[in-house]
Amino acid sequence: MMSTRDFECKQIAFVFTSKGEKISFKNDNLLIQDEEGKVKHQSTCYRLFILFICGDYCITSGILDRASKFGFNIVLMSPNLRITKILPSKAEGNVLLRRRQYEFEGTALAAHVISNKIHNQNFLLKKKRNKTEDEKEAIKKLEQFEKDVLKDNLSVQEIMGIEGISAKLYFQTLFKAHNWTARRPRAKQDITNCLMDIGYTILFNVINALLEMYGFDVYVGILHTQFFHRKSLVCDLEEPFRPIIDAALIKAMNLGQVNEKDFWKNNEQFILPWKNSAKYVELFIRAIMEYKNEIFIYLQSYYRAFMRNKNANDFPIFEMEEEN
Repeated sequence: MMSTRDFECKQIAFVFTSKGEKISFKNDNLLIQDEEGKVKHQSTCYRLFILFICGDYCITSGILDRASKFGFNIVLMSPNLRITKILPSKAEGNVLLRRRQYEFEGTALAAHVISNKIHNQNFLLKKKRNKTEDEKEAIKKLEQFEKDVLKDNLSVQEIMGIEGISAKLYFQTLFKAHNWTARRPRAKQDITNCLMDIGYTILFNVINALLEMYGFDVYVGILHTQFFHRKSLVCDLEEPFRPIIDAALIKAMNLGQVNEKDFWKNNEQFILPWKNSAKYVELFIRAIMEYKNEIFIYLQSYYRAFMRNKNANDFPIFEMEEEN
């Protein structure tokens, strides 16, 4: 399996075929050219981890052969960044791992993951200078929720209840200055939710690719219940890392880098046209790549702890850093 040193060199490439960009390969190097034929990106396939293709594209045996040979994932997306197909590079036949997944019981590990998420959410709130009394009160409440979710013998419903209350308080505090109403995935009721969906989607696919690499059944979660075509385990283990996207988004908004003119509204939904999407995709990929080693080590440690039947307290914790 991939080592930490190997993963340090891995890259994520994003191609917008709807903008006229083209993919080609030369001596096992990936080339991405713009519509004028200028090379936008060039890297060896050995360093490629995920190739996102946004827009219409014909998959050939050549690209599939290289994905198999070099172990990179392909994610096909529509021009509005909706996932249409994921072609993962995955480990086959890890029977022992999957047996343990199917036989796994208990909620302590789920609580551990959600407590980690709340901790990182609170980290972002604590970073703000000159906090109001309401913000200070929100921080205190999240600190308590972080502890409450770890109480013994909580049900999945109780854990999700604490997570939901924490998330509501966190979002309305973090985005208070930006006319926040509520978090509604895929509803795209405002620009913040629209961009959040994009960032979470990219993060989701990074987590998915790493879990597939170890041979997990990504449809079997520890918190999210099994549901047809939902990758519940990816949803679960994405949770502690979501604040990476939130941090990148709130920073961009505070710096005036999010332009309302980049969006258009249709049927009460905000849409980001493909011609304006590249800068926001780059924003989120850059944020994820800053933490890519920590994400890899977390999931590597999760796999090892799961295989060794460790207690919840022995599973990894991801903590955001002040300088990132």
